[in-house]
Amino acid sequence: MSAASVTGAILAGGPKALLGGTLKALLPLQGEAAIVRQVREMRKLCKEIIVVTDTPKPFFDVLDSSVRIITDYYPGRGPLGGMHSALRLARNPLVWIAGSDMPFLSAEEARRLMTGLSDGVQAVIPIVNERPVPLHGLYDSRCSETVAMLLNAGGDSMEGLLGRIQWLGVPTESGTDQNGPGFSFEIHSEADYERAQSLLHMARSTG
Repeated sequence: MSAASVTGAILAGGPKALLGGTLKALLPLQGEAAIVRQVREMRKLCKEIIVVTDTPKPFFDVLDSSVRIITDYYPGRGPLGGMHSALRLARNPLVWIAGSDMPFLSAEEARRLMTGLSDGVQAVIPIVNERPVPLHGLYDSRCSETVAMLLNAGGDSMEGLLGRIQWLGVPTESGTDQNGPGFSFEIHSEADYERAQSLLHMARSTG
């Protein structure tokens, strides 16, 4: 499957999308909103970019009109609710899904995951430190049906989804930040945000 067949989707909704009252996606990193960095990285692989959010208005001033901004079919259901909308509305058969709190997405890693695609595999997910990172994975858009069934049954965990689909885990070492920003790094706190800024500064200094 070619890169042109991939949609990039950023999940930017829900209470966990906020840090100190600010949307994590809009936190400034080196003079630009974090989501602008993410979209730029996704465009290295994806022709279509989707942002799923329950607060679309703030994004209109930050993102260009080529980025599709959509809302949840299942509001308030966390990342799984956002995944459902992204998978259902994607115009391509393969969807690279990431969280808005992951400022160091890697198109190179996503491209490497594509090599794991084969008949019967519904998702390819990186394994970092022996744990799956489902929000930097590639998913068959038809997984939307399974996600909907899980949500309708009251489930809302990523672990629950992985238990219902056929997925392939691909071990990687580039998800850590020991030697620079890692794609699996997530901003959960002010300390994480300061760490992200520090990592970018170090990467820029050594680059």
